[in-house]
Amino acid sequence: MTSTDVIVVGAGLAGLVAACEVLEAGKHVTVLEQEPASSFGGQAWWSFGGIFLVDSPEQRRMRVRDSLDLARQDWLGSAGFDRPEDDWGRRWAEAYLQFAAGEKRAWLNSLGVRFFPVVGWAERGGYTANGHGNSVPRFHITWGTGPGVLEPFVARFRRGVAEGRARVLHRYRVDELVTTGDGSGRASADRVVGARGSVLAASAVGRGEGSSREVVGSFEIAAGAVIVASGGIGGNHELVRQQWPRRLGAAPETMLSGVPAHVDGRMLGITAAAGARLVNNDRMWHYTEGIENFDPVWARHGIRILPGPSSLWLDATGRRLPVPLFPGFDTLGTLEHILSTGYDHSWFVLTQSIIEKEFALSGSEQNPDLTGRDLKLLAQRVRPGAPAPVEAFKAKGADFVVASTLPELLHGMARITTAPLDPARVTREIVARDREVDNVFTKDAQLTAVRGARHYLGDKLIRVAKPHRLLDPAAGPLIAVKLHVLTRKSLGGIQTDLQGRTLSASGSPVPGLYAAGEASGFGGGGMHGYRALEGTFLGGCLFSGRAAGRAAAGAV
Repeated sequence: MTSTDVIVVGAGLAGLVAACEVLEAGKHVTVLEQEPASSFGGQAWWSFGGIFLVDSPEQRRMRVRDSLDLARQDWLGSAGFDRPEDDWGRRWAEAYLQFAAGEKRAWLNSLGVRFFPVVGWAERGGYTANGHGNSVPRFHITWGTGPGVLEPFVARFRRGVAEGRARVLHRYRVDELVTTGDGSGRASADRVVGARGSVLAASAVGRGEGSSREVVGSFEIAAGAVIVASGGIGGNHELVRQQWPRRLGAAPETMLSGVPAHVDGRMLGITAAAGARLVNNDRMWHYTEGIENFDPVWARHGIRILPGPSSLWLDATGRRLPVPLFPGFDTLGTLEHILSTGYDHSWFVLTQSIIEKEFALSGSEQNPDLTGRDLKLLAQRVRPGAPAPVEAFKAKGADFVVASTLPELLHGMARITTAPLDPARVTREIVARDREVDNVFTKDAQLTAVRGARHYLGDKLIRVAKPHRLLDPAAGPLIAVKLHVLTRKSLGGIQTDLQGRTLSASGSPVPGLYAAGEASGFGGGGMHGYRALEGTFLGGCLFSGRAAGRAAAGAV
């Protein structure tokens, strides 16, 4: 049996950050990862690279006035902490806000991470000042997207490998955490002293592709501490449905996957068997703007549209969604409403003018200009036409309907839905909305929100189209997009203290066991509460991975 100072389970962002902290402390670290080397970096590699910062230089340059107090107001209004088990999540939220308003940007900057100068405005809310949503833009896009966030930690880990103090064992699937105790059988008395599991057959699949589960051997590795950074459950639809929150209604019959199938949540049960407490399993973050990938990498592969606020949002029957469920305003509020209709899809209706300015696609691979740090390609975003990946989906995607007239559009929508779409209702919604555009005065709250968004320089420049009639031929053609529910993040998980130590049911730390990233609800078993402000998932992996890595290194 081999040994190491610290085992990290999972080679995603949180795991790599934790491993780097162990290396910085002068210790040895072994990363165990069930997937092949092609998937090194985990889900962060696929991400858009959004980072939540408070009162940053980028915000100030865009004339955005932010503060820790305003961010705290927004976070608590969104989180809605209301359970006894939320105590640690609330503490993590406060610590993370201090980090986001303090050293976070300087720390990342020291590692070479840079940000796109225009700050995005995600999850705008639309309720009262104390309700859900970001009062100001805080979504900082990393120059290099997700791979750019990973880059300094991958480089540091590889230096550790060269130094002989780090190793990553791919195709090593943990099946059990090894514990030793005082013989009483009390979980709180047990110390985690390593991991054992199965060695899986070598696999040559590409990043994100399904790999075999053929077992060719076994392993056991001893360690002074184990950090679980294995991610969430979004690729395991069976588990998602088992834990689906009743407050959102019945789980959809069909869902797309925003993450690969290996994001299966299996380590959560294994960690619980070692004495850790799981909390808030029914808190999830799934998107409603999913579209089928015409070139899928994994099963049921979906891509999320990152919409500006102008598209008309209709349910499956053609009824307009209620205020303030506009594109980009309230993810889970929209999900709850859509599911209440009895259908699991909805529609955007828009124009070419809107798609050119307002549509972006989530994911590093869908943004080659930002991911590749290509200034020439980036310049095309301000020229006529939608970004090339968006145009590709418009031309090839099964969920897109493009038409020169409204009757033609309605016919195309009816062709790709089994729901009782009412053409007359859709027509009434569009015509009534268009009448409101003819005046600067309006009772249409969405148009008011669009005009308000354009007061923000970033939105006016590259994100929000000038209000116009959807049936204006000069803005055409007309476009309809069928939208699906897309699984993504777990907001609950392994409960941890502020050092990343896992906590037992009694509230005491499980000796030798730590957790970070999505597996820990990004800290504390759920630092987001019920809702997220976006840009906080990568940041949560950074913050919790750093805390767990430092604590584990200091304990061995």
